[in-house]
Amino acid sequence: MTRVATLAEIAQEAGVSAPTVSKVLNGRADVAPATRERVEKLLRQHGYRRRGGDTRTSPLLDLVFHELDSSWATEVIRGVENVAREEGLSIVLSESAGRLTPGQSWVDGVLARRPTGVLLVLSRLERSQQEQLAGRGIPFVVLDPAGDPGQQVTCPRTTNWDGGLAATRHLLDLGHRRIGLIGGPARMMCSRARADGYRAALDMAGIAYDPELVRAGDFHHEAGRRIGVELLGRPDRPTAVFAGNDLQALGLYEAARELGLRVPEDLSVVGFDDLPLARWVGPPLTTVRQPLTEMAEVAARLVIDLARGARPAALRVDLATTLVERSSTAPPREAAGTVGGGSVEPW
Repeated sequence: MTRVATLAEIAQEAGVSAPTVSKVLNGRADVAPATRERVEKLLRQHGYRRRGGDTRTSPLLDLVFHELDSSWATEVIRGVENVAREEGLSIVLSESAGRLTPGQSWVDGVLARRPTGVLLVLSRLERSQQEQLAGRGIPFVVLDPAGDPGQQVTCPRTTNWDGGLAATRHLLDLGHRRIGLIGGPARMMCSRARADGYRAALDMAGIAYDPELVRAGDFHHEAGRRIGVELLGRPDRPTAVFAGNDLQALGLYEAARELGLRVPEDLSVVGFDDLPLARWVGPPLTTVRQPLTEMAEVAARLVIDLARGARPAALRVDLATTLVERSSTAPPREAAGTVGGGSVEPW
């Protein structure tokens, strides 16, 4: 049998003290990043695993978002909370200030807390960060990953491509042929998938893809308004727009109002998410429902199962989207008309 190196031997090889190696093993934050990385690498090389009391975890789920500024996040938190309450776990909520990859200070905090598991939403971990969590026996799940999470990472997600296809097909079935798209950030997989679904629907209908009608947004209200003013101000403006998410759809409503256009008489709008507010705006928003709460519940149960040593039946879990038809879409007028010619309806 191969002998496992002692902490003293690892410390000597790393050029640090044995207490420093112990701090790294215990997830202490008071270790310089370069030192931590060097010790972590040696621990992995020597196949060192914590034993005895070092395997204890806290009854916590770490939930991290890249941004926490919309009711989208609220629906995800609700789903995680449903499962955490049943399991007697508490939630530690973090935001990475718009970065898709959390910083090392967040990783240090997780290692110090030793939670039952970690859930990352629209985020990703660097390979070294994944190895740090794995080295402490802390499982993680990525909910709707921002980028390619790797082949061995468990990822619940929604059928974004199908949703983009359904949204665009709905507008095509109503008779629209000039259909715009306000997508999300190109760096996010969900944005690309929805845009690919949009383009596939046009292709299946024999409609030429027009890049002049496509813009990348950021999933925020103001982007929908700003890009909406740009698209709707064109002489050959679209008669319908797939807004990519509900917040951008509401921004598009505001752009139409500024330009004197009515929804749906002059412009049909489809969103994505089906947030609670979608049914209460005027007119109620046609949108693609993604089951955010259910998706979060699935993610929470998966990470708890991983913590208990169970292997998931599948690493990719796709939850279906559904088109919800409301009053923001209608057949197009025979002529698009001119901007500023319509009356403004109260919203």
